[in-house]
Amino acid sequence: MLFTPADRERVSTAIAAAERRTAGEIVVIVATEPHRYAATALSLAAFAALAMPLVALLAGWSPASLFTDWDEATRATSAAHVLEGMLVIQALVFAASLALGWFTPLARVLTPGGLRRDRVHSAALTQFRARGLEATAGRTGVLIYVDEPEHIAEVIADTAIYAKVTPEHWGATISALTDGIRAGRPADGMVAAIGLAGDVLAGHFPPAADDVNELPDHLIEI
Repeated sequence: MLFTPADRERVSTAIAAAERRTAGEIVVIVATEPHRYAATALSLAAFAALAMPLVALLAGWSPASLFTDWDEATRATSAAHVLEGMLVIQALVFAASLALGWFTPLARVLTPGGLRRDRVHSAALTQFRARGLEATAGRTGVLIYVDEPEHIAEVIADTAIYAKVTPEHWGATISALTDGIRAGRPADGMVAAIGLAGDVLAGHFPPAADDVNELPDHLIEI
C-alpha cells in the first residue's frame, strides 16, 4: 500500500484545506487491485498451443514417445494416434499458458503500454461518474486518480474546469504527484497535487456564500 494511516490523514486535511478556498470539489482515489488482461492471456495461450506442433517438429519429438505401446500400433492407426496425442498436448499447453497469463504478471508485461493506459483511463472515467463528480452543482469536480499496480496517475476535470484550465497545469499536477511517489514520499506528492488543483480551482471558482461540501474529503482506496 502506498499510504499509511498518517498519510491518509494528511491527504484528507489537504483536500479540506483546498476546498475551503473554492466552490470546486476534489476527490482522490487510489486503485490497488491489479488489472486482468484477458485478451492478452488468451492470445498467449493460443499462440503457445498453435506453435507447439512446429516446435515439436523442429525438435524431432512425437507424442508417441509418451506411450510405450504405440510402437505396437499398425501403420494405419499410428498417424491417428500421433494426431490425437498432439491435440491433447496442445490443449494442455493452452490451459497451462492461459493460467500463466491470468495468475501471473506475464499478461500485463506483454500488453502494450498504450492499452494499459487506456484501461486505467477507462477505470478513472468510471470512477469519475460513479462518485458523482459530473453531478456537482457547478460542474467543478476534479478527480485525482492513481493506479498503484500500473504506476499511472490521471487528473480528470469536469466541463466547467476543463474549459478554463490548460492541460499543462494538469500535467504539472501529475508531475508533482509522481515525483513524490518516485521519491518514496507519496503523501508529499499527493498533498502537492491537491494544492495545485486547489490553486487553480480557487482562481476560477471562488467559494460561494451558500457553498455545500458535496463530495467526501478523505482518500478513497479501491
